[in-house]
Amino acid sequence: MRQIPLAVRLPDRAVFASFLPGHNAQALAHAQHVAAVPVAGLTWLCGAAGTGKTHLLQASCAAASERMRSGYVPLAHVAALGVGVLDGLPQLQVLCLDDVDRVAGQGDWERGIFALLREMEDAGAQLVLSAQSPPALLPWALADLGSRCAAGAVFQLRALDEREQQEALQLRARLRGVELPDETLHWLQRRFPRDMRTLYELLDTLDEAALAAQRRLTIPFIREVLRGAAREE
Repeated sequence: MRQIPLAVRLPDRAVFASFLPGHNAQALAHAQHVAAVPVAGLTWLCGAAGTGKTHLLQASCAAASERMRSGYVPLAHVAALGVGVLDGLPQLQVLCLDDVDRVAGQGDWERGIFALLREMEDAGAQLVLSAQSPPALLPWALADLGSRCAAGAVFQLRALDEREQQEALQLRARLRGVELPDETLHWLQRRFPRDMRTLYELLDTLDEAALAAQRRLTIPFIREVLRGAAREE
């Protein structure tokens, strides 16, 4: 997969095929369109942690990179480096900025993003942003940036319910060539927080352990892996 700005590499699982839409089908369809057709504009994805914002941004970047210049920047991880991380990004045709709420209210960052937005719009490019809140609820220092974001295509993502979480985990497992038995799935849901980020990370850890040990994801095997992880801590 293409290397993107700041040496951030997209995970192989960051694809549209592994995103279970649930009530977020409209946001998924829009993201797929943005990744397929170069078009000027701004897209804003918002929702609580674990609702799929990062997944959609990374999938958009990965899909777009097959036919145009694209990039993904996780602001939560790079904000400490300063607004200079935005330099050179206007050359991209699709740019995804994750966790914009981490820099909202900071004048230098907002001016940098506003200038970036104007350059990309003039070039016919697409800027895709994410935050936990919609634009109207963020504490903007630059009112013009807040209004421009609010005027874009705004999608509020909703969390998956229990049944949809099961479908999403089994989908992720199938795409990785892993069998996730129903009894194992139910056991995991009863014992771990029911947010998709936690469950996906757990599935990734278990998949790697199962591959190394050439074992199935049975409940006894998972207990063995988790006990080993606890001893290492």
